[in-house]
Amino acid sequence: MASIWQQLKDLFQSAEASSPSQPALHTLIERSAAEQQDYNFWKATLVCSRLVDWVHAQYALTAVDSSAVDEGMDFLNTPSSKGFVVHFFKTQYSRRDATHFFDFLKERVTENLNYRKQISDSRTYNRPNWVESTERHYLKPRINFATVPHNQQYGNILIELILRDEKPYQLKFQATNYNDKQFTIAHDFKDLMTVLVGE
Repeated sequence: MASIWQQLKDLFQSAEASSPSQPALHTLIERSAAEQQDYNFWKATLVCSRLVDWVHAQYALTAVDSSAVDEGMDFLNTPSSKGFVVHFFKTQYSRRDATHFFDFLKERVTENLNYRKQISDSRTYNRPNWVESTERHYLKPRINFATVPHNQQYGNILIELILRDEKPYQLKFQATNYNDKQFTIAHDFKDLMTVLVGE
């Protein structure tokens, strides 16, 4: 049996050799009762409403003058994918705020639309100058396979929160639609944004 020192050496070597596809740590996200209680408290705070209002205001700007969008945000708009990126490293929001907003977006989709959680996990690996963690919620529309074409709603939804040395770096929300005759045309992303952050 290997000594404790050998086991530690092997652990550090695997961490050094880690990558996004081969993370040193890969765990499922499960929130404790205390974390869930703190999240429920956070949803009623001014910080939550300001963050939601800010994302809403920035999205509204894209219809008028996309060059006026705050440097803390970018929007994705391709034929198959729509979404947004919050650059938390350019804001004053805390790790707590970023994590709760990450869960808030998932909750808005799963509680207001016919979506299910496919997986929620976290991957941690080494970068040359920091330790990076990627937390993700992967959500899929509930499909009724008895009817064709299937209602894809907004397609698959990926929510990713990237942390660098445990500090929030960026959050990406991306809806990717199916380009297949077996599925209906995806709903307008504007309607999804209304579900997420309001009119």
